[in-house]
Amino acid sequence: MSTFSAQERERLQNYLQKKLGNNALTLRTRERATDSAEVLLNGEFIGTVYKDEEDGDTSYDFNMAILDIDIAG
Repeated sequence: MSTFSAQERERLQNYLQKKLGNNALTLRTRERATDSAEVLLNGEFIGTVYKDEEDGDTSYDFNMAILDIDIAG
């Protein structure tokens, strides 16, 4: 199972902040899962980023669910 180190979370957080142009994005360790981290915007949970090390390559998958009530206006 893949695990996130503190340094890896920090590097990924810095990448997401730079790529998305928002320093309010933070990554937080999940209590029961070591292969993923929570993504927060201004302290509000917005998604999960998963680490995948299959086939000898490391990749990250960011998942964000958007509810219809959130975009209803």
